[in-house]
Amino acid sequence: MADTPLDNGIIDVRSLVPAERHAKIFELVDALTPGASFVLVNDHDPKPLYYQLEAEYPRQFSWTYVEKGPEVWRIEIEKQVQAA
Repeated sequence: MADTPLDNGIIDVRSLVPAERHAKIFELVDALTPGASFVLVNDHDPKPLYYQLEAEYPRQFSWTYVEKGPEVWRIEIEKQVQAA
């Protein structure tokens, strides 16, 4: 997989081939600690990814659009802090 660094909490997957994007994003979501987040930068609305994440991690993260295209999409993905 191509190395796509998480730079200042921003992951830009536009340079990755589409087949590698979801795997990289899931890797980052897995590594998030509660309350931590990153901003995903993509060249299209990654709404199908939202549904995949929700199926894999039900109610464990937030998904907030920071920018909604049409050229660039930015979404903040944050791991939720679970109530005790």
